[in-house]
Amino acid sequence: MKAGLSRRQLLGAATGGIAAVSLPGCSDDPAPGRYTQADIDQLATQQRDEAANKGKGPYGEQRYAGYRGLASLPWFELGDAGELICIDDSLPGIVDVHAHLGMSILFKPELDLQAATPRVRHLLDCDGTTPPSELDLDIYINGNFSEDALSKNERVLTTQGLWGNDVVRSHTIPNLIAEMDAMRVQHSLVLPIKLGLPFGDDLTEQWRAAIATAEISDRLMTGCSVHPEDPDRVEQLKRYAATGARVVKLHPTVQRFYPDDPSMLPLYEEAQRLGMVIFFHGGRAGIEPESSQRYAVPRHYAGVLQNFPRLQVILGHAGARDSAGMLELALAHQNAWLGIHGQGITSLETIIAKTGGERLLFGTDWPWYHLGATLAKVLLCTDSSDRVAVRNAILRDNAMTLLPQLAG
Repeated sequence: MKAGLSRRQLLGAATGGIAAVSLPGCSDDPAPGRYTQADIDQLATQQRDEAANKGKGPYGEQRYAGYRGLASLPWFELGDAGELICIDDSLPGIVDVHAHLGMSILFKPELDLQAATPRVRHLLDCDGTTPPSELDLDIYINGNFSEDALSKNERVLTTQGLWGNDVVRSHTIPNLIAEMDAMRVQHSLVLPIKLGLPFGDDLTEQWRAAIATAEISDRLMTGCSVHPEDPDRVEQLKRYAATGARVVKLHPTVQRFYPDDPSMLPLYEEAQRLGMVIFFHGGRAGIEPESSQRYAVPRHYAGVLQNFPRLQVILGHAGARDSAGMLELALAHQNAWLGIHGQGITSLETIIAKTGGERLLFGTDWPWYHLGATLAKVLLCTDSSDRVAVRNAILRDNAMTLLPQLAG
Protein backbone atom coordinates (compact mmCIF):
# COMPACT_ATOMS: atom_id res chain seq x y z
CA MET A 1 0.00 0.00 0.00
CA LYS A 2 2.48 2.62 1.16
CA ALA A 3 4.93 2.07 -1.67
CA GLY A 4 2.46 3.52 -4.14
CA LEU A 5 1.95 6.85 -2.40
CA SER A 6 2.72 10.04 -4.23
CA ARG A 7 4.62 12.72 -2.34
CA ARG A 8 1.50 14.88 -2.08
CA GLN A 9 -0.61 11.99 -0.81
CA LEU A 10 2.00 11.10 1.78
CA LEU A 11 2.32 14.65 3.07
CA GLY A 12 -1.38 15.27 2.90
CA ALA A 13 -2.21 12.12 4.81
CA ALA A 14 0.46 12.87 7.38
CA THR A 15 -0.69 16.37 8.14
CA GLY A 16 -4.28 16.82 7.07
CA GLY A 17 -5.89 13.43 7.27
CA ILE A 18 -8.14 14.05 10.24
CA ALA A 19 -10.62 16.06 8.21
CA ALA A 20 -9.88 16.35 4.55
CA VAL A 21 -7.39 13.95 3.05
CA SER A 22 -6.35 10.37 3.57
CA LEU A 23 -4.08 7.55 2.58
CA PRO A 24 -5.21 5.29 -0.24
CA GLY A 25 -6.23 1.87 0.99
CA CYS A 26 -5.00 -1.45 -0.31
CA SER A 27 -7.97 -1.58 -2.65
CA ASP A 28 -10.34 1.11 -3.86
CA ASP A 29 -12.75 -1.51 -5.21
CA PRO A 30 -15.49 -1.76 -2.58
CA ALA A 31 -17.49 -4.90 -2.00
CA PRO A 32 -20.86 -4.79 -3.75
CA GLY A 33 -23.44 -3.01 -1.65
CA ARG A 34 -20.93 -1.49 0.74
CA TYR A 35 -21.49 1.95 -0.74
CA THR A 36 -24.46 2.61 -2.97
CA GLN A 37 -25.96 5.39 -5.00
CA ALA A 38 -28.58 5.70 -2.26
CA ASP A 39 -25.77 6.47 0.21
CA ILE A 40 -24.37 9.12 -2.09
CA ASP A 41 -27.81 10.65 -2.61
CA GLN A 42 -28.49 10.67 1.13
CA LEU A 43 -25.43 12.82 1.84
CA ALA A 44 -26.35 15.25 -0.93
CA THR A 45 -29.92 15.45 0.41
CA GLN A 46 -28.71 16.18 3.94
CA GLN A 47 -26.52 19.04 2.75
CA ARG A 48 -29.26 20.46 0.55
CA ASP A 49 -31.92 20.24 3.26
CA GLU A 50 -29.66 21.76 5.88
CA ALA A 51 -28.95 24.77 3.66
CA ALA A 52 -32.65 25.23 2.93
CA ASN A 53 -33.80 24.91 6.55
CA LYS A 54 -31.11 26.66 8.55
CA GLY A 55 -32.56 29.20 10.93
CA LYS A 56 -36.03 27.67 10.70
CA GLY A 57 -35.70 25.28 13.64
CA PRO A 58 -36.87 25.69 17.25
CA TYR A 59 -34.09 28.17 18.06
CA GLY A 60 -34.47 30.35 14.99
CA GLU A 61 -31.48 32.17 13.52
CA GLN A 62 -28.26 31.51 15.41
CA ARG A 63 -25.65 33.45 13.47
CA TYR A 64 -22.71 35.23 15.06
CA ALA A 65 -19.73 37.33 13.99
CA GLY A 66 -17.10 34.66 14.46
CA TYR A 67 -16.34 32.73 17.62
CA ARG A 68 -15.99 35.97 19.59
CA GLY A 69 -19.45 36.96 18.45
CA LEU A 70 -20.77 34.34 20.88
CA ALA A 71 -20.16 36.98 23.55
CA SER A 72 -23.63 38.30 22.68
CA LEU A 73 -25.07 35.22 24.38
CA PRO A 74 -25.71 35.51 28.14
CA TRP A 75 -23.13 32.87 29.11
CA PHE A 76 -20.13 34.61 27.51
CA GLU A 77 -18.24 37.88 27.39
CA LEU A 78 -14.99 39.17 25.93
CA GLY A 79 -11.90 39.47 28.12
CA ASP A 80 -9.43 42.32 28.21
CA ALA A 81 -7.49 40.84 25.29
CA GLY A 82 -10.66 40.24 23.27
CA GLU A 83 -10.77 36.53 24.04
CA LEU A 84 -14.07 34.71 24.51
CA ILE A 85 -14.78 33.84 28.17
CA CYS A 86 -17.57 31.75 29.67
CA ILE A 87 -18.91 33.60 32.71
CA ASP A 88 -21.53 31.11 33.92
CA ASP A 89 -20.19 29.78 37.23
CA SER A 90 -23.16 27.42 37.59
CA LEU A 91 -21.69 25.06 35.02
CA PRO A 92 -20.07 21.82 36.17
CA GLY A 93 -16.38 21.15 35.57
CA ILE A 94 -16.81 20.41 31.86
CA VAL A 95 -15.22 17.33 30.26
CA ASP A 96 -14.21 17.54 26.59
CA VAL A 97 -13.78 14.03 25.16
CA HIS A 98 -12.57 15.13 21.72
CA ALA A 99 -9.44 17.26 21.47
CA HIS A 100 -6.07 17.13 19.70
CA LEU A 101 -2.69 18.84 19.85
CA GLY A 102 -0.42 20.07 17.09
CA MET A 103 1.01 17.37 14.86
CA SER A 104 4.68 17.02 14.03
CA ILE A 105 5.05 13.84 12.01
CA LEU A 106 6.76 12.45 8.93
CA PHE A 107 9.69 14.93 8.59
CA LYS A 108 9.13 16.12 12.18
CA PRO A 109 9.21 19.93 11.79
CA GLU A 110 9.95 21.81 14.99
CA LEU A 111 6.90 22.11 17.21
CA ASP A 112 7.20 23.10 20.86
CA LEU A 113 4.07 21.76 22.55
CA GLN A 114 5.10 23.55 25.77
CA ALA A 115 5.09 27.05 24.24
CA ALA A 116 2.31 29.61 24.61
CA THR A 117 1.49 31.95 21.71
CA PRO A 118 -0.55 35.18 21.70
CA ARG A 119 -3.65 33.40 20.45
CA VAL A 120 -4.79 30.06 19.11
CA ARG A 121 -5.09 30.03 15.34
CA HIS A 122 -7.79 27.41 14.93
CA LEU A 123 -7.53 25.34 11.79
CA LEU A 124 -11.00 26.49 10.77
CA ASP A 125 -10.98 29.92 12.31
CA CYS A 126 -13.97 32.25 12.15
CA ASP A 127 -11.87 34.91 13.88
CA GLY A 128 -8.96 34.70 11.47
CA THR A 129 -10.21 37.45 9.15
CA THR A 130 -11.32 41.08 9.48
CA PRO A 131 -14.25 41.24 9.68
CA PRO A 132 -14.69 37.75 11.16
CA SER A 133 -16.54 35.16 9.13
CA GLU A 134 -20.06 34.20 10.10
CA LEU A 135 -20.59 31.35 12.54
CA ASP A 136 -23.99 29.71 12.03
CA LEU A 137 -24.80 27.34 14.89
CA ASP A 138 -27.72 25.79 13.01
CA ILE A 139 -25.60 23.91 10.46
CA TYR A 140 -22.95 21.22 10.67
CA ILE A 141 -19.90 23.20 11.72
CA ASN A 142 -17.70 22.72 8.65
CA GLY A 143 -20.53 24.20 6.57
CA ASN A 144 -19.45 27.61 7.87
CA PHE A 145 -16.31 27.58 5.77
CA SER A 146 -15.95 28.29 2.06
CA GLU A 147 -14.15 26.06 -0.40
CA ASP A 148 -11.34 28.63 -0.42
CA ALA A 149 -11.02 28.47 3.38
CA LEU A 150 -10.98 24.67 3.30
CA SER A 151 -8.31 24.69 0.56
CA LYS A 152 -6.16 27.13 2.55
CA ASN A 153 -6.48 24.89 5.56
CA GLU A 154 -5.28 21.89 3.57
CA ARG A 155 -2.24 23.88 2.46
CA VAL A 156 -1.51 24.82 6.08
CA LEU A 157 -1.58 21.17 7.08
CA THR A 158 0.55 20.06 4.15
CA THR A 159 3.30 22.62 4.83
CA GLN A 160 3.29 21.46 8.43
CA GLY A 161 4.66 18.12 7.21
CA LEU A 162 7.63 19.89 5.62
CA TRP A 163 8.81 22.87 7.65
CA GLY A 164 5.98 23.72 10.04
CA ASN A 165 3.93 26.90 10.24
CA ASP A 166 2.67 29.43 12.76
CA VAL A 167 -0.88 28.07 12.70
CA VAL A 168 0.03 24.60 13.95
CA ARG A 169 2.68 26.04 16.25
CA SER A 170 -0.20 27.56 18.23
CA HIS A 171 -1.77 24.15 18.94
CA THR A 172 0.12 23.67 22.17
CA ILE A 173 -0.59 22.51 25.68
CA PRO A 174 -0.54 26.01 27.27
CA ASN A 175 -2.87 27.34 24.59
CA LEU A 176 -5.30 24.45 25.03
CA ILE A 177 -5.27 24.86 28.81
CA ALA A 178 -5.86 28.61 28.48
CA GLU A 179 -8.88 28.05 26.25
CA MET A 180 -10.13 25.31 28.57
CA ASP A 181 -9.89 27.71 31.51
CA ALA A 182 -11.74 30.41 29.58
CA MET A 183 -14.53 27.96 28.72
CA ARG A 184 -14.67 26.28 32.18
CA VAL A 185 -13.45 22.96 30.78
CA GLN A 186 -11.83 20.96 33.56
CA HIS A 187 -10.61 17.88 31.65
CA SER A 188 -9.87 17.13 28.00
CA LEU A 189 -9.27 13.80 26.30
CA VAL A 190 -6.52 14.25 23.71
CA LEU A 191 -6.89 11.86 20.78
CA PRO A 192 -3.93 11.01 18.51
CA ILE A 193 -4.33 9.08 15.28
CA LYS A 194 -2.05 6.51 13.69
CA LEU A 195 -1.86 7.39 10.00
CA GLY A 196 0.05 4.36 8.72
CA LEU A 197 3.12 6.29 7.56
CA PRO A 198 6.47 4.60 6.86
CA PHE A 199 8.17 6.77 9.51
CA GLY A 200 7.46 9.60 11.96
CA ASP A 201 4.04 8.20 12.87
CA ASP A 202 4.17 8.42 16.67
CA LEU A 203 1.63 10.99 17.85
CA THR A 204 0.54 8.79 20.75
CA GLU A 205 4.06 8.71 22.17
CA GLN A 206 4.73 12.40 21.39
CA TRP A 207 1.61 13.70 23.07
CA ARG A 208 1.88 11.45 26.10
CA ALA A 209 5.48 12.58 26.64
CA ALA A 210 4.56 16.25 26.19
CA ILE A 211 1.73 16.03 28.71
CA ALA A 212 4.01 14.27 31.18
CA THR A 213 6.65 16.99 30.71
CA ALA A 214 4.04 19.68 31.29
CA GLU A 215 2.90 17.89 34.48
CA ILE A 216 -0.68 18.51 33.42
CA SER A 217 -2.12 14.98 33.51
CA ASP A 218 -4.74 16.18 36.00
CA ARG A 219 -6.25 18.20 33.13
CA LEU A 220 -5.31 16.26 29.99
CA MET A 221 -5.79 12.53 29.40
CA THR A 222 -4.18 11.00 26.32
CA GLY A 223 -5.78 8.31 24.23
CA CYS A 224 -3.88 6.08 21.85
CA SER A 225 -4.26 4.94 18.26
CA VAL A 226 -3.32 1.92 16.19
CA HIS A 227 -3.56 1.43 12.45
CA PRO A 228 -5.93 -1.25 11.12
CA GLU A 229 -3.26 -2.59 8.73
CA ASP A 230 -0.44 -2.89 11.28
CA PRO A 231 0.17 -6.63 11.76
CA ASP A 232 0.96 -6.06 15.45
CA ARG A 233 -1.97 -3.75 16.16
CA VAL A 234 -3.33 -6.00 18.92
CA GLU A 235 0.05 -6.13 20.63
CA GLN A 236 0.32 -2.36 20.32
CA LEU A 237 -3.05 -2.04 22.01
CA LYS A 238 -1.93 -4.26 24.87
CA ARG A 239 1.21 -2.17 25.37
CA TYR A 240 -0.74 1.07 25.44
CA ALA A 241 -3.25 -0.37 27.89
CA ALA A 242 -0.44 -1.57 30.16
CA THR A 243 0.82 2.02 30.39
CA GLY A 244 -2.59 3.46 31.27
CA ALA A 245 -4.32 4.23 27.96
CA ARG A 246 -8.08 3.75 28.20
CA VAL A 247 -9.32 5.07 24.82
CA VAL A 248 -8.21 4.07 21.33
CA LYS A 249 -8.97 6.35 18.39
CA LEU A 250 -9.87 4.82 15.04
CA HIS A 251 -10.73 6.91 11.98
CA PRO A 252 -12.40 4.95 9.14
CA THR A 253 -12.20 7.72 6.53
CA VAL A 254 -8.53 8.52 7.21
CA GLN A 255 -7.33 4.98 7.88
CA ARG A 256 -9.60 3.73 5.09
CA PHE A 257 -11.22 0.70 6.64
CA TYR A 258 -14.75 -0.52 7.27
CA PRO A 259 -15.41 -0.66 11.02
CA ASP A 260 -17.09 -4.06 10.63
CA ASP A 261 -14.29 -5.59 8.53
CA PRO A 262 -13.61 -9.13 9.85
CA SER A 263 -9.90 -8.33 10.15
CA MET A 264 -10.78 -5.85 12.92
CA LEU A 265 -12.50 -8.41 15.16
CA PRO A 266 -9.37 -9.42 17.12
CA LEU A 267 -8.71 -5.77 17.95
CA TYR A 268 -12.23 -5.20 19.23
CA GLU A 269 -12.14 -8.45 21.18
CA GLU A 270 -8.92 -7.41 22.91
CA ALA A 271 -10.21 -3.89 23.59
CA GLN A 272 -13.32 -5.40 25.16
CA ARG A 273 -11.21 -7.76 27.27
CA LEU A 274 -9.02 -4.88 28.44
CA GLY A 275 -11.99 -2.66 29.26
CA MET A 276 -10.88 -0.04 26.76
CA VAL A 277 -13.16 2.37 24.91
CA ILE A 278 -13.17 2.64 21.11
CA PHE A 279 -13.53 6.21 19.82
CA PHE A 280 -14.56 6.12 16.18
CA HIS A 281 -14.73 9.07 13.88
CA GLY A 282 -18.37 8.58 12.96
CA GLY A 283 -20.11 9.36 9.69
CA ARG A 284 -19.33 11.53 6.70
CA ALA A 285 -18.32 15.16 7.25
CA GLY A 286 -18.81 16.01 3.59
CA ILE A 287 -15.32 17.49 3.12
CA GLU A 288 -13.28 14.29 3.04
CA PRO A 289 -12.38 12.73 -0.34
CA GLU A 290 -15.38 11.02 -1.92
CA SER A 291 -13.37 7.81 -2.13
CA SER A 292 -13.13 7.75 1.69
CA GLN A 293 -16.78 8.45 2.46
CA ARG A 294 -17.84 4.84 1.83
CA TYR A 295 -16.16 3.65 5.04
CA ALA A 296 -18.15 5.79 7.46
CA VAL A 297 -21.85 5.27 6.70
CA PRO A 298 -23.66 4.27 9.91
CA ARG A 299 -24.51 0.67 9.03
CA HIS A 300 -20.80 -0.23 8.97
CA TYR A 301 -20.61 0.45 12.73
CA ALA A 302 -23.59 -1.72 13.65
CA GLY A 303 -21.71 -5.03 13.72
CA VAL A 304 -19.19 -3.73 16.25
CA LEU A 305 -21.93 -2.61 18.63
CA GLN A 306 -23.93 -5.81 18.23
CA ASN A 307 -21.11 -8.35 18.39
CA PHE A 308 -19.19 -6.75 21.26
CA PRO A 309 -21.88 -5.68 23.73
CA ARG A 310 -19.40 -5.08 26.58
CA LEU A 311 -17.21 -2.86 24.40
CA GLN A 312 -18.06 0.80 24.96
CA VAL A 313 -17.98 2.71 21.67
CA ILE A 314 -17.99 6.47 21.14
CA LEU A 315 -19.37 7.52 17.76
CA GLY A 316 -17.63 10.82 17.16
CA HIS A 317 -19.48 13.83 15.78
CA ALA A 318 -22.74 11.91 16.44
CA GLY A 319 -22.32 10.66 12.89
CA ALA A 320 -21.48 14.06 11.40
CA ARG A 321 -23.83 14.54 8.43
CA ASP A 322 -25.12 10.99 8.97
CA SER A 323 -26.49 11.85 12.40
CA ALA A 324 -29.93 10.36 11.80
CA GLY A 325 -28.47 6.92 11.16
CA MET A 326 -26.02 7.15 14.05
CA LEU A 327 -28.78 8.21 16.40
CA GLU A 328 -30.74 5.09 15.44
CA LEU A 329 -27.71 2.97 16.31
CA ALA A 330 -27.25 4.69 19.65
CA LEU A 331 -30.90 4.18 20.56
CA ALA A 332 -30.64 0.48 19.68
CA HIS A 333 -27.36 -0.29 21.48
CA GLN A 334 -26.61 0.50 25.11
CA ASN A 335 -22.86 0.42 24.45
CA ALA A 336 -23.02 3.30 21.95
CA TRP A 337 -22.15 6.84 23.05
CA LEU A 338 -22.56 9.89 20.85
CA GLY A 339 -19.90 12.58 20.80
CA ILE A 340 -21.89 15.66 19.84
CA HIS A 341 -19.21 17.84 18.27
CA GLY A 342 -20.16 19.50 15.00
CA GLN A 343 -23.91 19.01 15.08
CA GLY A 344 -26.07 22.04 14.30
CA ILE A 345 -28.37 23.19 17.04
CA THR A 346 -31.57 21.84 15.47
CA SER A 347 -29.93 18.44 15.02
CA LEU A 348 -28.61 18.56 18.58
CA GLU A 349 -32.10 19.33 19.87
CA THR A 350 -33.41 16.23 18.08
CA ILE A 351 -30.65 14.10 19.58
CA ILE A 352 -31.32 15.40 23.10
CA ALA A 353 -35.07 14.98 22.76
CA LYS A 354 -34.75 11.35 21.64
CA THR A 355 -32.06 10.32 24.15
CA GLY A 356 -32.96 12.45 27.15
CA GLY A 357 -29.27 13.33 27.23
CA GLU A 358 -28.21 9.76 28.01
CA ARG A 359 -24.84 8.69 26.62
CA LEU A 360 -24.21 12.07 25.00
CA LEU A 361 -20.66 13.39 25.33
CA PHE A 362 -19.37 16.95 24.99
CA GLY A 363 -16.54 17.28 22.47
CA THR A 364 -14.98 20.18 20.57
CA ASP A 365 -12.41 18.83 18.07
CA TRP A 366 -9.91 21.48 19.23
CA PRO A 367 -7.80 22.95 17.58
CA TRP A 368 -9.98 22.67 14.50
CA TYR A 369 -12.57 24.88 16.19
CA HIS A 370 -12.96 27.04 19.30
CA LEU A 371 -14.27 25.21 22.36
CA GLY A 372 -17.04 27.79 22.67
CA ALA A 373 -18.73 26.77 19.43
CA THR A 374 -19.91 23.44 20.86
CA LEU A 375 -20.47 24.84 24.35
CA ALA A 376 -22.82 27.53 23.04
CA LYS A 377 -24.99 24.92 21.32
CA VAL A 378 -25.31 22.83 24.47
CA LEU A 379 -26.20 25.87 26.56
CA LEU A 380 -28.85 27.02 24.09
CA CYS A 381 -30.42 23.56 23.93
CA THR A 382 -30.49 23.15 27.72
CA ASP A 383 -31.56 26.66 28.70
CA SER A 384 -34.58 25.64 30.77
CA SER A 385 -35.16 24.50 34.34
CA ASP A 386 -36.25 21.03 33.26
CA ARG A 387 -32.97 20.45 31.40
CA VAL A 388 -30.45 21.27 34.12
CA ALA A 389 -29.75 17.58 34.67
CA VAL A 390 -29.43 17.05 30.91
CA ARG A 391 -26.93 19.92 30.68
CA ASN A 392 -24.83 18.50 33.48
CA ALA A 393 -24.99 15.02 31.97
CA ILE A 394 -23.75 16.20 28.58
CA LEU A 395 -21.08 18.54 29.91
CA ARG A 396 -19.67 16.25 32.60
CA ASP A 397 -21.61 13.41 34.20
CA ASN A 398 -21.81 11.07 31.20
CA ALA A 399 -18.08 11.36 30.53
CA MET A 400 -17.21 10.68 34.15
CA THR A 401 -19.40 7.60 34.09
CA LEU A 402 -17.68 6.29 30.98
CA LEU A 403 -14.16 7.44 31.89
CA PRO A 404 -13.79 7.90 35.65
CA GLN A 405 -10.01 7.97 35.06
CA LEU A 406 -10.43 11.57 33.88
CA ALA A 407 -10.70 12.60 37.52
CA GLY A 408 -7.14 11.37 38.09
